[in-house]
Amino acid sequence: MSEIKVVVIEDHNLTRIGLKAALQTQTDIKIIGEAATGIEGLQLLKTLKPDIATIDIGLPEIDGIELTRRFREYQASTEDYSTKVLVLTMQNNDESVLAAFAAGADSYCMKDIESEKLVEAVRETYEGNSWIDPTIADIVLQQVRQDLAGSGELGNKTVAIKGIDPEVEKVIDTCPLTARELEVLQLIVSGSNNAEIAEKLYLTIGTVKTHVRGILSKLCVNDRTQAAVRALRAGIVQ
Repeated sequence: MSEIKVVVIEDHNLTRIGLKAALQTQTDIKIIGEAATGIEGLQLLKTLKPDIATIDIGLPEIDGIELTRRFREYQASTEDYSTKVLVLTMQNNDESVLAAFAAGADSYCMKDIESEKLVEAVRETYEGNSWIDPTIADIVLQQVRQDLAGSGELGNKTVAIKGIDPEVEKVIDTCPLTARELEVLQLIVSGSNNAEIAEKLYLTIGTVKTHVRGILSKLCVNDRTQAAVRALRAGIVQ
């Protein structure tokens, strides 16, 4: 695995030190910068262009959600989307979770996460997968289910996922998921990460990753959250 360059944006000194200590134990992860405020963090991201930015929501000056939104706008203007955003916070309420994803967060996990899970979250995010705690996944997917039962339009603070257009539907019909891929997809929808899927299905993590890549390709999506939403919309899983 290539070296993963990380910037830590966290206003509490002890928490920032702890995050850095947990990540720096890994030979493939390098902390290249840190910031204690939203404005400082935004400038740091523009300058250093890390692979991963861990961003706390409760930052001074501008909060982590606004920081994420402004940084995504900057990335759009430069057409450089190399940096991925991992929101790391103690806030697990519906509004914060949905607002963070709407702002452009790739992953979302809690600060009380175990060190091993934090490392997994960073690596999964780096590989292009959305890493979310099971409780957070429940919030996102509950919103999708409510949307399907309601007007069919997501609100302003939800994850923007397109519906099933005819071309995508044709691709899904042409390349149906295998029985094993359906099992993996069901666990993704329930909020399981790769390690948990491997344990539940008695597979290696490498095999799970292969199935996940196949699922993303067949569903024509870029990450796990979009795969879960599209599976629900298409009625592939319940």
